[in-house]
Amino acid sequence: MIRDIRGVPLALDAPPRRVVSLVPSITETLFDLGAGDDVVAITDFCIFPPALALPRVGGTKNPRVDEIRALAPDLVHMNLEENLKRHGDAIEAFAPVFVSEPKSVDDVAELLAQLGAIHGRGERADALVRELRDAESALPSRAFTFAVPIWKQPWMWCGGDTYVSQLVTRAGGRNILGDRTRYPQLSLEDVLALRPDVVFLPDEPYLFTGDDARAIRGPRVIGPFPGHLFTWHGTRTTLGLRFLAEALA
Repeated sequence: MIRDIRGVPLALDAPPRRVVSLVPSITETLFDLGAGDDVVAITDFCIFPPALALPRVGGTKNPRVDEIRALAPDLVHMNLEENLKRHGDAIEAFAPVFVSEPKSVDDVAELLAQLGAIHGRGERADALVRELRDAESALPSRAFTFAVPIWKQPWMWCGGDTYVSQLVTRAGGRNILGDRTRYPQLSLEDVLALRPDVVFLPDEPYLFTGDDARAIRGPRVIGPFPGHLFTWHGTRTTLGLRFLAEALA
């Protein structure tokens, strides 16, 4: 029996054929699994694969539940951090919901296997897990300290329990804010005083610019770069690991 992150079992008589994805990274992963033809609606922020011609049912934080109900889905994908509980509760009144929240590369490998089992794409999921592990094995073996901001005005940073932090840690990094949880608020000066070797500047959720990179004196700055390489889980995790291998080589 497959259970979601909440421990709720997902009992399906057959692979779902009418799927709504409220998680952009899951949308991409479903298409990479070969289950894209079963997706009947997505969010406004689902940008991969490019140029998807599917109904959009709102954002991750404000999905239009009535429109989702009208589509009669037999499965809705949600994420514990990206989506809101009240929307999940409302959707569970008319459709099964699978809730994910990977926090590490190992969690992503498990999620890929789960999605393969749910959608009847086990063989393809196995291949995607192998690609993930191959990308992980190709990471350089070097130790470094790092910090990753996600916002400015005020400056906010990725704590040690975040997916972003765990991704970079897999490449040999040690988060200088690893003892903090979630997204602590600290000034740039306070973080630089901790002397990180590397500061990564993703371009989402905050659009960091070249001016921001030039303002950071001392550590090596990587970025700005496409933030989805750090913030999206699923098959994009493999791309994130490959990016890290190249950036740290």
